[in-house]
Amino acid sequence: MSKWALITGASQGIGYEFAKLFAGQGYDLVLVARDKARLELVADELRGRHSGKFRVLPKDLGEAAAAQEIFDELQREQIFITALVNNAGFGFQGPFAELDLQGHRHMIHVNMTALVELTYLFLQPMLARREGRILNVASIAAFQPGPYLALYYASKAFVYSFSCALSEELKGAGVTATVLNPGLTESQFHTRAALKRPKNSRLMMSAEEVARIGYHAMMRGQTIITSGWFNKFLTLTAKALPTRVMTRITGAVNKSSNAD
Repeated sequence: MSKWALITGASQGIGYEFAKLFAGQGYDLVLVARDKARLELVADELRGRHSGKFRVLPKDLGEAAAAQEIFDELQREQIFITALVNNAGFGFQGPFAELDLQGHRHMIHVNMTALVELTYLFLQPMLARREGRILNVASIAAFQPGPYLALYYASKAFVYSFSCALSEELKGAGVTATVLNPGLTESQFHTRAALKRPKNSRLMMSAEEVARIGYHAMMRGQTIITSGWFNKFLTLTAKALPTRVMTRITGAVNKSSNAD
């Protein structure tokens, strides 16, 4: 029986690297992102290297019906997902009150609502088969409030908490849940969030490295994985310092990192 992996945000960055990893391990893939043309390029590239099947599903996870449509379409095609990677997510930089409310709603739906819905829908058949792996991409942003990226940080705290709780609930069920906490990563996140790229590139990990760390943790059934020693140090610092101190520090960093 085919092993199918579904990856959201698969057209670039960490999601694209996850797609390459899973394809290299013999998985058939369902690739989800908004950009159909870019998804087709990724699928064509993978077909040229691997013998698996590659199903492209262009969907905007900010749309209310997207998760259900994805699930229903795959059910009709008898595609049963063994590994679910909820990677799609984005943030907006700026004072919360000055940003567009519709943008906030869209971010909430992509970063949290769609992730929960996809997890819930695909978890049911996984539990019935007693087989499956789920990986949710959070961030080291999950460990402290983040002024000037307030909703993004809060959404990643939600993903982290939800994933840890789900992992505990699934013990003994044959299904695992893993949460990946990347830090600075080479991707399109900074462009979309209108952030300057850090000057010290040594602190920025490649998307390939982050995806590889997440993939192996997922396959081990590990609950929490933070990519890179420096990011682990930052999360320990965030936990050790008072919240008000970390909030001020993070706010100062985020305020100074907006694009010109």
